[in-house]
Amino acid sequence: MDLAAVQNTQRAERWDKGIKIGEGTFANVYKAGKEKATGRTVAIKKIKVGEMKDGLDMTALREVKFLQELHHPNIISLLDVFSVKQNINLVLEFLDTDLEAVIRDKSLIFQNADIKSWTAMSLRGLEYIHRSGVLHRDLKPNNLLIASNGDLKIADFGLAREFGDAGSKMTCQVITRWYRPPELLWGSRHYSAAVDMWSIGTIFIELILRVPFLSGESDIDQLKKTFHAMGSPTEEDWPGHTKLPDYHEIPGYPKNPWWNMIQSIGRDGQEFARELLRYDPMARPAAREALAHGFFTSLPRPTPSLNLPKPLAELRPRALAPDETRGKPLTSGGTKRKAESPTVERHRSVARKLFA
Repeated sequence: MDLAAVQNTQRAERWDKGIKIGEGTFANVYKAGKEKATGRTVAIKKIKVGEMKDGLDMTALREVKFLQELHHPNIISLLDVFSVKQNINLVLEFLDTDLEAVIRDKSLIFQNADIKSWTAMSLRGLEYIHRSGVLHRDLKPNNLLIASNGDLKIADFGLAREFGDAGSKMTCQVITRWYRPPELLWGSRHYSAAVDMWSIGTIFIELILRVPFLSGESDIDQLKKTFHAMGSPTEEDWPGHTKLPDYHEIPGYPKNPWWNMIQSIGRDGQEFARELLRYDPMARPAAREALAHGFFTSLPRPTPSLNLPKPLAELRPRALAPDETRGKPLTSGGTKRKAESPTVERHRSVARKLFA
């Protein structure tokens, strides 16, 4: 056994693997009992490289790369990375629950101040991610994890991507459909941080309604549900949308004051939602601008993290982010496109740098 294998075995022995709390095609997440030396509870994400057609794929590499580089109170922390046999193991800080579990727990009563707090923490983490030149591309309630002290932390960076080059072409098949903006549903391959802002807007409304805002069963149905709720886009409110690669005309829906369904959040909250869910990506606020919105400074002020409501039930296994590069069917329907699959040699090159 070579030195690297011995070192990885020694690192693996630091952790006691416990119950499964997340599962996906190429990875499982476990709540580790304790770190043997310190007694600290951690989560271990085991990436099953042996299940992958070409070995270690870019989804796994991206997750490791971004978690190694991004450090913020509202982003999950990577504590260690080691390999055992054909598996890559990510040791992450353990977080008690996620925002989806909070939303679904009908025994919990939300106040507007609670919704402000969760939204503000999401935006603070996202502002740092965008400032670091990264798109998350899979924001949804069960990728927003919650610590024992109530802090919200963004997780699952398998679909994340660096951005900044205006000419770069990216896949449109990212972001879970219910949280995916119309420009991606119509095939845009050149997009910005505005795609994550749309996701935040839909999550914000889900926190208010306690059910998903736009829950299409296919890409076409997602567009129809969006336009039925908010009205069809016009050239005036979204210049150039008819030129998107997969644009096809959908029978017009009248404009609706859809924000009236969230009157309980107050006028500032209604206006905040309208800003995030503008059809024109250029008109959506950046995360920094969204944090400066009057919604966060008006009364009631955001609830302190420790006082936020939390579910009492034990964690159940949750679905992990899908793999964007393999053409695999998604659980919610549709098929991924292989728009960004790098070569095997590039995989190996990046892997050598990450695990050297």
